[in-house]
Amino acid sequence: MKESNRQLKVGKLIQKDLGDIFQKDIKGMFGKAFITVTTVKMTPDLALAKVYLSFLMADKSEEMIEMINQRKSEIRKILGNKIGKQVRIVPDLIFYLDDSAAYASRIDEILGGLNIPKEDGESQ
Repeated sequence: MKESNRQLKVGKLIQKDLGDIFQKDIKGMFGKAFITVTTVKMTPDLALAKVYLSFLMADKSEEMIEMINQRKSEIRKILGNKIGKQVRIVPDLIFYLDDSAAYASRIDEILGGLNIPKEDGESQ
């Protein structure tokens, strides 16, 4: 189902502010890892935000997601202070690993390794 304009706007607002939170407010909480908020999907009632994250300079992304989910109440409180006047309720946050960059890299690797013979009549 297509997201409404309101869902998209709130999702972009949360994506921007969570990005700021991970880069500035709680920067040292997760070591040297560089955390990027790639996508935020809102439920129709705007009560739940599914937040997709990607990591640079992080050895174990799954462990990072677990650590972030353990501290999501702190992160939600900071987010509430930033967006509290723009939304009626601060949505509950669920963090997911966005592995689309790794997936795309793997596809490129597979396609690069293919040995496709030339058809008859094709120039070399």
